[in-house]
Amino acid sequence: MYFDVTYSINPWMDPDRPTSTQTGLAQWKGLFDTFVDLGHDVQLIEPVPGLPDMVFAANGAIVVDGKVLVARFRHPQRRDESAAYEEWFRLNGWSTVQQAEYVNEGEGDFLFTGEEFLAGTGFRSESRAHDEVREFFGRPVTSLTLVDPRFYHLDTALAVLGDGEIMYNPVAFSPQSRAVLAERFPDAILAEDADAAVFGLNALSDGRNVVLPRKAAGLAAQLRERGYHPIGADLTELLKAGGSVKCCTLELRE
Repeated sequence: MYFDVTYSINPWMDPDRPTSTQTGLAQWKGLFDTFVDLGHDVQLIEPVPGLPDMVFAANGAIVVDGKVLVARFRHPQRRDESAAYEEWFRLNGWSTVQQAEYVNEGEGDFLFTGEEFLAGTGFRSESRAHDEVREFFGRPVTSLTLVDPRFYHLDTALAVLGDGEIMYNPVAFSPQSRAVLAERFPDAILAEDADAAVFGLNALSDGRNVVLPRKAAGLAAQLRERGYHPIGADLTELLKAGGSVKCCTLELRE
């Protein structure tokens, strides 16, 4: 892994702040081991020198129903990641693989509920990409607008838990999008700012276990009350680049 912070494309990234590739790798390995211990099949992509953000695999593509829409990154520092992910999917036997036409940062901005996509725009993915995803996958897409630059991707502001449940940070969304979420998910878990600020919503749920940043204690307590099993992970070094649990994980839905 070549994790480092050598440029700034979100408010979390400060190239003048010291980062440790070794610490980042150790924390990533802890997340990998957690997924394996939970019984998940974890596949790896070879990192590419010069692409320090490639560790954030969620941004590389959207994968649903065995179809793959490869990301088209907004910032030039990440654009070469698309070719690496496209090659990986083709070499690993995925037959329906297409490069996105519009700016679309993968599962960073497109979260699948099992029935539909919740899609973010405002900072990275273009709103036109929402229509492209709807057409490519043949699934409904609900558009949501992000307004707080700290939460520049949807997966930093909202997590899908399963069985129609989500958790999210209302502050991250426009008034119109907050109204949509409140109507569609009236029983959603709402994150306090302290939990959102440590990327507590950048979490991954398998319907029972929810892996999330260890410091998000308030969210963990709310998850327990709902019958979920929260599992804390330490990815504080990766947070220096604006990523955590979900950012590191692309779900492969065959």
